Amino acid sequence: MAEAATRRRGRGGGGAARRAERTGVKIETAKFIERNIPLFEVLNEEALEIIETNADILLEEVGVNFVNNKAALDIWKEAGANVDYEAERVRIPRGMARELCKTAPSRITQHARNPEKSVEIGGNTLVCAPVYGPPFVRDADGGRRYATMADFEKFVKLGYMSKWLHHSGGTVCEPTDVAVNKRHLDMLLAHMTLSDKPFMGSVTEPSRAQDSVEMCEILFGKEFVQENTVMTSLININSPMTFDDIMMGALEVYAKNNQACIISPFIVGGAMAPVSVVGTLTQVLAEVTAGIAFSQLIRKGAPVIFGAFVTSIDMNSGAPTFGTPEASQILSGAGQLARRLGLPFRSGGGLCGSKLPDAQAAYETAHTHNAALTGGVNFMLHSCGWLEGGLVSSFEKFVMDADQLGVLHKMAEGVAYDENAQAMDAVREVGPGGHYLGCAHTQANFKSAFWRSELLDYKPFETWADEGARDTQALAAARVEELLGAYQQPALDPEIEAKLRAYVAEKKASMPDAFV
Repeated sequence: MAEAATRRRGRGGGGAARRAERTGVKIETAKFIERNIPLFEVLNEEALEIIETNADILLEEVGVNFVNNKAALDIWKEAGANVDYEAERVRIPRGMARELCKTAPSRITQHARNPEKSVEIGGNTLVCAPVYGPPFVRDADGGRRYATMADFEKFVKLGYMSKWLHHSGGTVCEPTDVAVNKRHLDMLLAHMTLSDKPFMGSVTEPSRAQDSVEMCEILFGKEFVQENTVMTSLININSPMTFDDIMMGALEVYAKNNQACIISPFIVGGAMAPVSVVGTLTQVLAEVTAGIAFSQLIRKGAPVIFGAFVTSIDMNSGAPTFGTPEASQILSGAGQLARRLGLPFRSGGGLCGSKLPDAQAAYETAHTHNAALTGGVNFMLHSCGWLEGGLVSSFEKFVMDADQLGVLHKMAEGVAYDENAQAMDAVREVGPGGHYLGCAHTQANFKSAFWRSELLDYKPFETWADEGARDTQALAAARVEELLGAYQQPALDPEIEAKLRAYVAEKKASMPDAFV
């Protein structure tokens, strides 16, 4: 990793780049989380073996569909699967998918353009990335509205300024004022220029995935991209058991170019999977292993992440629900299955069904955040900003959630028990009936003893009332303005930035606008 970072600094340097780096503002970013705590495992050995056996049976007897994709069917046929071309159905012999998954790496280094912000995905790590995909945004002033490119750029800036957020993400909102066939170019450019954290590539069409690779080759260098992972991208499975040609086409582009894909079912339990936890986990495992196996047929050793996005359903309204006990059980069980395969695991996030960043949003988000920490999640998409079941990216909730990610960092540290933590000198010094406020141990440790929110209000009632009796949404709105007001663009070699902008301009000029 150090060698790679040195090589990248060398190729993109020059006097202008070094001057830009010296004059740039340093923004504090916490390192990705490394857990020093035990994980919660909801399933025993018998249950895990039942799920694994049943998933293999599903793949062999029921199979999975690869629709509108004869080339994929041919690949499976050559690999030894039973392929029904008319039904576009692939039945995978028992154990074959699991065997193919063995060539996928257990840990992925995703390089950022700032080497200090590169992340490790796998093992005991947890990387937090923001909300992904909503077509709407909400803020205190404008309410709920369709997202624009200006909104997108604000979210990228907030992500860059957020200490506890390790990753810039991907489609933090869907900018509807830019043509569908061109917006991915503007979004990637924003991630590459407005932040120096790692980011995600486009998956909405295979050619857009290729554009993502080519823009990364400008940013990092072509040889570096082919030898290292610089993007993570989200490949959703159309549950139940269907792989469409758009997502699989994007996966093929990324796999061929050594870029990581999160292969993830998108499941609303009771609608797209069985209502039971074990039944859902069986389907999740079958779908994920089929997808990962296909990636390894494209390129052996291609980096992939075992994904699981599962919600339950309200049986009265049919609406998806979040932060429920069943969703947490599925998350924990999927983590166990991923670890048994030796693969990095994606799940969790700041998920909620609330329409506002209110108490419901906070409760549901906290349940999922905690489940992700204790369930062994390695890459947590939607860590901050998610609202209204994923339809809305909220500026206020973005900073609320991003602040609370600091709690996960503190919890993951575990409990120290060294000489300083034992505090025997403090107890001896204070003795019976005293207080610890002025003792030597408190004076030496008070700055780091307790995690402190940079958003929530800890003041006495009188001070709080004098300052306007602001609730959390009002505090968050002020925090958004504070962060955006303090934002300064991270340094980037002007020559590289010019090449990126020229690439985007040329690509956009080469095709008419399309909104489908």
